[in-house]
Amino acid sequence: MDLNGCKILVTGASGLVGGSLVPRLLQTGAQVRATFRNRTITDFDGQVETMAADLTDIHACQRAVEGMDIVIHCAAGSGGAASMTERPMAYVTSNIVMDSLLLDASYRAGIKKFLWLGSTTGYPPSGERLIREEEMFDGEPFEKYYFVGWAKRCTEILCRMYGEKLPKKMLTIVLRPTSIYGPGEDFDPATSHVIPALIRKVVERRDPLEVWGTGNDVRDVIYVDDVVDVILRALTSIDESVAINIGHGQACSVQEILNLLLELDCFPDANITFNASRPTTIPIRKVDLSRAANLLNFQAKVSLREGLAKTLAWYRQNR
Repeated sequence: MDLNGCKILVTGASGLVGGSLVPRLLQTGAQVRATFRNRTITDFDGQVETMAADLTDIHACQRAVEGMDIVIHCAAGSGGAASMTERPMAYVTSNIVMDSLLLDASYRAGIKKFLWLGSTTGYPPSGERLIREEEMFDGEPFEKYYFVGWAKRCTEILCRMYGEKLPKKMLTIVLRPTSIYGPGEDFDPATSHVIPALIRKVVERRDPLEVWGTGNDVRDVIYVDDVVDVILRALTSIDESVAINIGHGQACSVQEILNLLLELDCFPDANITFNASRPTTIPIRKVDLSRAANLLNFQAKVSLREGLAKTLAWYRQNR
């Protein structure tokens, strides 16, 4: 599918992925409409139609999708370990309402492709083993992910209904990225994920520099530009409703991420303490990426060192 001239809605365009996706879409010749809610966004010298929208309102959803060909749904309420522990329902009701209303509005508007940026939080624990797409419902989500995991599963089922079960189908693509990071991250201490939390503490030269957990938690972290690359490949090459794992392919521990940040920011003598009593998430998460390789010919390009260096530099410039 050629995106040149396509009318594409990007929700959550003030967020990490949406903000990086819009300029890449403009390079394809697409006509972009971008929604935001709490943070305003640039209109790229008038090239982008920007729209303030509360997507938990059906009328806002209808206005957002009107006249569009493709919807890329990046908007979501999200947070780190602390917010998931203290306010677990904050990421359930609003997300399910928003996702269901936007899917319904898109279907009624005749949208050709609906791409939703999902999550790996819905998977049951799999230990060291790589988990495959078809295992999403093979057990309960990890306990700390119980609320957000089931919310993501709910939207996955909705995407399957619209994409596979209705007589007249709407093509739905579900991407399940692992932990995404990069410039434009949320560095708010109340809601940030592990990488922006560590970057903030390193740049501020915290003493002691407290790390939540033991440092042994393992993640497959992926730089935002690689995620944008996957989205563009999926839009142009996928012609059936499908769910696809997205990740870097090389898992690393929180300790390894911290060590690299300390090296990159010239802070070798940091006084590091680990606090296992503070909220953390799943001890290990690794995903099978063979479907992304087979369907999209995708392999992440940005190394952890390069991605962390770019994110660190962005934070120092913009904090």
